[in-house]
Amino acid sequence: MAAHALRAIVTRPGQEADAWVAQIQQHGLAALAFPMIEIVAVPDRAPLLQAWKDLAKYDALMFVSSNAASHFFAARPADGLALWQAPGAAPRAWVTGPGSRAALIAQGVHPTRIDMPAPTAQSLDSEALWLQVESQIRAGTRILIVRGDKASEAADASAAASATGQGRDWLAVQLQGRGALVDYVVAYARRPPQWTEAQRAIALQSLHGNDVWVWSSAEALGNLLAAFPGQSWAGAKAVATHSRIAQAARLAGFGKVALARPGLAALCASIESLA
Repeated sequence: MAAHALRAIVTRPGQEADAWVAQIQQHGLAALAFPMIEIVAVPDRAPLLQAWKDLAKYDALMFVSSNAASHFFAARPADGLALWQAPGAAPRAWVTGPGSRAALIAQGVHPTRIDMPAPTAQSLDSEALWLQVESQIRAGTRILIVRGDKASEAADASAAASATGQGRDWLAVQLQGRGALVDYVVAYARRPPQWTEAQRAIALQSLHGNDVWVWSSAEALGNLLAAFPGQSWAGAKAVATHSRIAQAARLAGFGKVALARPGLAALCASIESLA
């Protein structure tokens, strides 16, 4: 099958899926936005508002995704941005990928305040971020992790802290091992998609090998599997943005799975490799 006959099914939430589709199409590939996670506002914004009041006490905030960034800043008070705009002011802002970094810059965070994995990182995850930020940590350092109400969107699908911080993700374990104090705030809620009959038909058509599922979240993959219990995915193809997500797709029974390195060009190359 020719590479141009493939269609990428982009499973990221909402506007993120639309942005990825536009970029993939610019590389000459067909693409379809098919969000596997619905992002909604949290019903109780009081913890977010309190986090803004307490902002100055933190040395860094870790945003697990661009959604975490945008929903956190949606709760910003009128005078809440000044601390982020000064190049030398605290706190630092940590992210695992360029989308989250761009979301913070769009909200007015000074680029020099943002830490993310190195451009040469093999994957965009907490392990790669840790290599950049571990020198900031000492006993008593205070970190706020801004996340959703379910498992983290970060590429390392091990992040599973609850809304109260019970259950530690990999990064929190490293931080606490160095004596840092870790708090959590839930910035948005995550829900499985509401399926239409047309969407269910598209999912089943992917079994014929003309479509390539693009997975950047193990939770999103789980939502697909939950919607089709007992379905064999042996005829389906997938590209994953992290090795653990790729392994989850293989365990789910996807017939062909490719791992994409960071960057849009690498993603498109991985998609084309499944032709």
